[in-house]
Amino acid sequence: MNELQAAYEHNGRPVSATAFYAVACDPRRSVAVEACAGAGKTWMLVSRIVRALLEGADPEGGYLHVQPHEILAITFTKRAAGEMRERLQTWLAEFSAASPAALAEALQTRGIGSQNGPEALSSLARQLSNLYQQVLASGRQVQVRTFHSWFAALLRSAPMAVLQQMGLPTQYELLEDDASAKALVWRRFYAALAAEGMAVAQLKADFDAVVFTHGRFQTEKALQAALDKRTEFGLADAHGVALSSVRHFTDQYPDYAGLAEPEDLLRQRLPERQTVQQAASALGRSTAKTFSEKGVALQAALAANNVDVDGVMAALLTDKGEPRKFSDKLLGIEQVRDAQTLVLRWAKARQQHAAWLYQQRMTRLTRRLIEEFSGLKRERGWVDMNDVERAALVML
Repeated sequence: MNELQAAYEHNGRPVSATAFYAVACDPRRSVAVEACAGAGKTWMLVSRIVRALLEGADPEGGYLHVQPHEILAITFTKRAAGEMRERLQTWLAEFSAASPAALAEALQTRGIGSQNGPEALSSLARQLSNLYQQVLASGRQVQVRTFHSWFAALLRSAPMAVLQQMGLPTQYELLEDDASAKALVWRRFYAALAAEGMAVAQLKADFDAVVFTHGRFQTEKALQAALDKRTEFGLADAHGVALSSVRHFTDQYPDYAGLAEPEDLLRQRLPERQTVQQAASALGRSTAKTFSEKGVALQAALAANNVDVDGVMAALLTDKGEPRKFSDKLLGIEQVRDAQTLVLRWAKARQQHAAWLYQQRMTRLTRRLIEEFSGLKRERGWVDMNDVERAALVML
């Protein structure tokens, strides 16, 4: 297999392994490397660090122009960060004692080829050999951190005004695991719902409505999920996305404009009510007992105070929400079909309205839950990983 058949690409174009590493390890380039586990991404990242140090090395071995602490490598886990630090130290120590031939090979495998010329390559080899001593002399190491470790470092350097703006204490304890804090917030949340006042009454009504529809377990599960994603929720809510992400039924169905809820369609609009009334009459005249029974039920639903919505739907639709099968020979079957089409659209509008109400209620409840969680953390002097991420965003 020749080199062009190897699994290396640069911007979608097959390249040789040598050409690939010449690009991937060059610290002057901004690169994104995609590869499977075990393919050598850590090797490439640490090689970029070595080359960044080498770029700023004094040819005479005196000092570094690029200071180690000015290089930042970020990864997800402490284990990966530790592995990168250990590999960098091991390599630098090995380079300090390596032969000129071994140093030249190390340079070439990291993208510095023989095109530099023997003299230039020899000079770079000497610089590579001196890197370990220069890094030690600098007194500060390359920063290899996890995301949260670096974010926490940014938070520690944040001005007090930023902390106040974000509602964070100036003296705090970092919670790497916020499970205990989340367990404590529910007592505060329920106490807030039980308090007096019009604003709280709205929240209590929201909570009762969601519990009535979905049950307490599912309601608390949804609120817990929102609390887990409080940073994302806060950003979305600040841009109006939380409330507007589910459209109102009158936006989804413009022909329902002016109605407070879908049920008002048959209460307030005569043409639609007449359509259903005609279907009730057609079914009621049928000689088939099952058809006439549906006509009587439909008539009764229309005669009820405020219209029996469930009764109308049960007369014209099956339990699965599909149109009931009435005979094509039925006198007035066209009116029945028109009514079924109207009720099918009506059912969708009701579903949309229910989804919108749920989104509105859960948004208000989530806001209060997060507010109580923030209050709990302030009282205890706690800062969690979500706070660290938000602070990093502000600081950057």
